[in-house]
Amino acid sequence: MREWWLRTILVLSAPRPVFAALRDDSNESAAFRSEPVLLVVWLAGMVFVLSTRTAAHSMDGSDGYDATLLAIWTFLAGGLFGGVFYWVLGGILHRVTLLLGSQGSYRRARHILAFSTVPVALSLLVLWPVKLAVYGSALFHEGGPDSDTGGKLFEALSLGFLVWSACLLVVGVRAVHGWSWGRALAAAAAPILLTAAFLAF
Repeated sequence: MREWWLRTILVLSAPRPVFAALRDDSNESAAFRSEPVLLVVWLAGMVFVLSTRTAAHSMDGSDGYDATLLAIWTFLAGGLFGGVFYWVLGGILHRVTLLLGSQGSYRRARHILAFSTVPVALSLLVLWPVKLAVYGSALFHEGGPDSDTGGKLFEALSLGFLVWSACLLVVGVRAVHGWSWGRALAAAAAPILLTAAFLAF
């Protein structure tokens, strides 16, 4: 289990051997990496929840959340959101890879997806604290100062973490299956595009 916690960090700098280790899809190996997967999925879900329009207006008006309620909502909704996307996008990735010739399991597809989202999860720990320090509760009010040039910079940085995760997904599919870049990109395209469409909406 300790090895998989280390791999969760190493996927940021040396992703190929980490994803290659997912070729071992035995029940024992999958159990060892289940806790890192759960943590990453939950943190990534919290990032996506905080990026929604609902969060951006959550403190508006007399019925808005206070800081405590917002933190609780983010934690619970993040876990739910992350779990839904983990199962749904993992299923889509699995179906597409099967069509492209994979013989891997649904579980392994989900784990490829989970480890590819480590950069998004990381942004909750390194980017969001800075945003909160700079803008505070204005992040959760309509038309706050987070819409200025600094806010655009944070948006660009958030997009960078998302692109990083998308690249890791392609690398992961290629490393696990031993496919060409084009084939791996074709497999990863559906979950990437669906995530982009959701965020744009």
